[in-house]
Formats: sequence, structure tokens, C-alpha cells
Amino acid sequence: MHTEMRAVWGLGGIARRTLPLLLVALLTGCATVEGPRDERDPFEGYNRAVHAFNEDFDRKLFQPLAKGYEKVTPRPVRRGVGNFFSNLGDVWVMINSFLQGKPRDGLSDMSRVVWNTTLGLGGVFDVASHMDLPKNNEDFGQTLGVWGVGPGPYMVLPFLGPSTTRDTTGRALQWAYSPQRELFDSETSLYLTGLNLVDQRAQLLRTTRLIDSASLDSYSFMRDGYLQRREYLIHDGHPPEDEFDPFADEL
Repeated sequence: MHTEMRAVWGLGGIARRTLPLLLVALLTGCATVEGPRDERDPFEGYNRAVHAFNEDFDRKLFQPLAKGYEKVTPRPVRRGVGNFFSNLGDVWVMINSFLQGKPRDGLSDMSRVVWNTTLGLGGVFDVASHMDLPKNNEDFGQTLGVWGVGPGPYMVLPFLGPSTTRDTTGRALQWAYSPQRELFDSETSLYLTGLNLVDQRAQLLRTTRLIDSASLDSYSFMRDGYLQRREYLIHDGHPPEDEFDPFADEL
């Protein structure tokens, strides 16, 4: 495990060394996109350049690290790692449930955190799911959407992938006040962040193979899937049938 943590710690250094490559990709990839434009994606040339950079970074560095982690880490340990970070994430899920006017879900989320933190030994074991306390999926980007803030332009973030201006704002807020940053010192928090990223990437290895085999244009596949998924989550599985305005931000 110590070796794995060193590899995770080195991920930040790898990212810093690849930033010049990102700059080159942006300078060479922002050409005008041919064909009809998607109104949700006014910065498609820039986004495609970042998407290509992310895919290259993932293929050469991040994906091999995730595969190595999956190979040397037993499944029960990986499950415990995932449960631990999921429990930390439930703190924000709880807050956003209350902010969205869902007190019943918020109380359920609070109960999950309490039971998993205590009986689940810090969240390593997900005992709450066996107590009729299902895990919810809420974040501040969804909360802004429920409040009436439009998604804004689609954007691809370096290293982080698909997003919108609304979701990026939500991500920044949740990162600034993430439970692990509040509970642990900066060095430990950085270790945990790296481990969380690698663990999440390992969980998505099968999804990567599906995307590679399902679409000739991975960019469009990722963009359309992401935007549809976000609308689905914001409307709790019942998105409006009429076409939404991506730039509407009226409350």
C-alpha cells in the first residue's frame, strides 16, 4: 500500500509536467469546428482540444496507474476505499438534499453518515445500505439547477473532464469545503485526494472500454451523455420533454 501511495502522490507531479503539453494542444486545437454547431457547446474547438489532451493523459498515465492499483489491491480493500470516500461525499449529499428542499432525503443522508462513520468504522463498511438507507446522488451543481440556474456552456476541464459553467462552480465550492480538507492536514488530504482519483478511475475501467467500442466520436458521446445525465439527476429522473435553454439562468 505504501508503494501505491507514493504513486498516487506522484500524480500531482505528473500533472504539472504535462501542463506544457496541454498548452500546445490548446494552441493547435482551437480551430473552427466544421459542420453544424451545437448551441450547448459554443467553445467546441477549445473543448475538443482539452478532451484530446485528457484522453492522451489518461491513456498514457492515469489509466495504467488505475490498472496497477486494481491489480495489486484486493477487491475487499478497494471496496473499503470506495466506501470510505463515499461516506465523506455523503456529507455534501446531505447538505444539498436539504438545500433542494428534500428534508426526508437529507435526514436519510445524515443517518447514513452517522451509521457508516460509527458502525462502519469510518465509512469503510457501508452498513447503512443494509438498514434501508439508500445512497442518494446530490451535488451543488444539481442544487443550482433546482434553484433555476441554467447550465451555461458545456466545457471540458483539464484532467477532470466534462462539465458546464454551473457544475464547475459547484465543484469548486465542494472542493473548497470538502470534508477531507476539513478533517485532515494538507499533506494527508493530498494523499487522500490522489487515492480517491485513482480508485474512481479504476471503477470506470469497464466504462472506458464501452465508450471506446460504442462511438467513433468519443467527444460527442461524452458530451451528450454528460448533459443528458445531468438533466436526469437535476429533475430526479423526470427531465422535461421540451428542449431546455442551456443559457437560461433566471431564478
